[in-house]
Amino acid sequence: MLLAVAHGTRSAAGVAAVRALLARARALRPWVPVAEAYAEIAAPRLEDALGALGGRPVVAVPLLLARGYHALVDIPGRVERLRPDALRGRPLGPHPLLADALAARVRAAGGLGPGDAVVLAAAGSADPAGGADARTAARLLGRRLRRPVVCGSVVGGSGAGAGTPLPAAVAALRAGGARRVVAASYLLAPGFFQDRVAASGADAVTAPLGAHDAVARLLLRRYDEARLGACAALPVP
Repeated sequence: MLLAVAHGTRSAAGVAAVRALLARARALRPWVPVAEAYAEIAAPRLEDALGALGGRPVVAVPLLLARGYHALVDIPGRVERLRPDALRGRPLGPHPLLADALAARVRAAGGLGPGDAVVLAAAGSADPAGGADARTAARLLGRRLRRPVVCGSVVGGSGAGAGTPLPAAVAALRAGGARRVVAASYLLAPGFFQDRVAASGADAVTAPLGAHDAVARLLLRRYDEARLGACAALPVP
């Protein structure tokens, strides 16, 4: 059983996007059962989803795009307390498959012309690991688009991983001579954070990653990695 654990949102469109992503993963690999859970706000909460699975083998994969508190501490710790036998996968990002999906979203938003600049609109984190992951995601996207991509943080705050606030990153690119500024949404689903991206002052904003095939394939890859890692850790008879 693949248990995909999203952060959680009050947005009905955000929950629908998560469910569409999981439906795409099921379509790609119909023999793998896939269930949804949320760390907070939305239902089913992680504990309820785990309880509903009974004693079935489970691999819990955070539907998160970077390391941070939820990916490294909160979700793994809650899974460990309730189901110490469960396998725990890595968060989705950063990964070249996400860069593929981001590049597709940029094309769908009208593409890029000469003189256009791109900012990766990441959620932001006070965790240095989360900031490093966002910068890696920006570099991967830059390789796909063949132009520099800077990072902007959707949620302001302090700490080594917080990064430049998104509106400031957009303004700096425009002041630096960019013809247009495109905000590539490094978010999984619509909701409060995507609304902040839309209000950042960018000339164009991409849709969230959502149920893109590349994201669904990456989710299944994280599931496979956890299972293969468990097999590799077994003692040799």
